[in-house]
Amino acid sequence: MRNLALLAALIALCSCAQLPTVDEHQLVQEAAGTGAIRVHGVRGPLSRRQARRVLARVSSHVPDADAFDRQLAIEQLIAASPLYAGNSVRVLQDGAQTFPAMFAAMEGARQFLYLEYYTLQDVQSDHRKLGDVLAAKARAGVRVRVIYDAVGSLGVSATFLAELRAAGVQCVQYNPINPLKGPTALNERDHRKILIADDKVAIVGGVNLATTYESAPPIAHALGGDKQPAKSASPVWHDVDLEIRGPVVPQLARLFRQHWQEQKGPPLPPEPAYKGPAQGKEVVRVIGSSPTRLATRYYVSVLTAIRSAQSSIWMTAAYFVPTPQELRALRAAARRGVDVRILLPSHTDVGATLAVQRSYYPRLLAAGIKVYERSDGIVHSKSMVVDGVWSLVGSSNFDQRSILFNDEVDVVVLGKATADQLRKTILTDIGHGKLIDWQTVRQQGALQRMKGWFWRLWQRLL
Repeated sequence: MRNLALLAALIALCSCAQLPTVDEHQLVQEAAGTGAIRVHGVRGPLSRRQARRVLARVSSHVPDADAFDRQLAIEQLIAASPLYAGNSVRVLQDGAQTFPAMFAAMEGARQFLYLEYYTLQDVQSDHRKLGDVLAAKARAGVRVRVIYDAVGSLGVSATFLAELRAAGVQCVQYNPINPLKGPTALNERDHRKILIADDKVAIVGGVNLATTYESAPPIAHALGGDKQPAKSASPVWHDVDLEIRGPVVPQLARLFRQHWQEQKGPPLPPEPAYKGPAQGKEVVRVIGSSPTRLATRYYVSVLTAIRSAQSSIWMTAAYFVPTPQELRALRAAARRGVDVRILLPSHTDVGATLAVQRSYYPRLLAAGIKVYERSDGIVHSKSMVVDGVWSLVGSSNFDQRSILFNDEVDVVVLGKATADQLRKTILTDIGHGKLIDWQTVRQQGALQRMKGWFWRLWQRLL
C-alpha cells in the first residue's frame, strides 16, 4: 500500500507538466530576424567582422557550414546568451580528475568562491576535506557562498553545515521541503553542479560533491594503463566535467547570483568585471535552464544539434528516457548516414530507468544506431559531441525531468580541441563497454520488456 501511495503521489506531481513541442521551421524563421550571431571576447562584444572570423575558424571543421550556422542562430534565440571566445577548456574524467581540479581551484581563490550543487557532502581529495578547505578560505577573507538542493542533499551532515557557517561560509538551501507549499514544490529541484573561483576558473558538469566519486579507480587504469584499480565497497561512478578559464566564466557566476537572490540569500557585493586575457581558442555558450523561466533552452539546443548533424553524434547518457522528438531525431540522423553512438549504463542507481532504456533498443538498432552498455561502475555522464566540433557537457540528463522540473546548467563548446578531448573520453568509455546487438535484445526476455513498457508509461517520474 505504501508503494502504491507513493506512486500515486508522484503521478500527481507530474501529471500537469507538458513537454514542449519544438517546431524547428518556426525557430529558423524567428532566428533569421535576430541579426548576426553575438560573440563576446575579453573586452566585450566583438564586431561583426571579428565574430565572423571567429566562427569561420570553427565552422571550417564542420561538414555543413550552413546547418552549423542555423544551429548557432537558434541557440542564440533560445539560450538568450551570447557566445564567448577566448576560453580554454579541459575535459575532466571521473572523480579522480575532477576532485583534484576542484580543490586546486578552491585553494587558489583570493576573492570569492561560489559552489552550487544538487548533492553536497564533505568530500575529500588527497587527504584534504571540503569543509576544511572552505572554512580556511572563509577565515582568510574569501567570500564563500554555497547553494545546495534540499532533496539532493537530504542526508547532508548538520555538523558539517554548522562548521561551515561558524567559519563564515554562507549557505543557502534551495527550495526547502515545506508541506505547506504543496507537493508540486517538492518536484522543483536545483540539479546544477557549478564551482566558480574568482571569475577565473569554473568547473561544471555532472559530478556532484558526493563521496560516491571517491571510489573512482586511478586514471591510469581508466585510460587503459597497467595500474589496477583499488578495491572499493562502493561502485565506481563514471562522469565528466569541464574546467573552463576565460571570459565565459562570469556568465556562470551570474547564474549562481541569480539563484542566490531568488532563494533569499544575504545580499552579494558586486563582483569586478572580467579583465583577464584570453585563455584559449574555444568558443563557449552557457545554457541555464529553469522551468520557472524557459524550460526548453537545453532541449531545443540538443534537438537542433541532432537534427543538424551531418557526420557524427556521440553521446553518453546516465538516464536514457528520451522524448518522442528526441527519439525521432536520433533515428532520423542515423538513417541519413550519421554515425550515432550512445553509451549507457548496464546498472544504475535508478532501476526503473534501466528498464525504460532497454525498451528502446529495438528501435535504436533498427535505425542503425550503435548502443553500448558499460558494466564496470555506474555511468552518470551527460555529454554529446556532434560533427567533431560541437560539444555539450552539463547537469541535464537525457530525460524528461531535466526538461520539465529541474534547474540545470549546460555548456556548449565550439572547437575541435574540446571535441577531440571529449571524443577520446567517450571512446575510452566505449572500450569498457559491450556493444548491444539483436541477440542481446532477444535475450532480455518477456519480463524485462514488460518492465520497460510499464515504466515508459510513467517516464516523467524517473
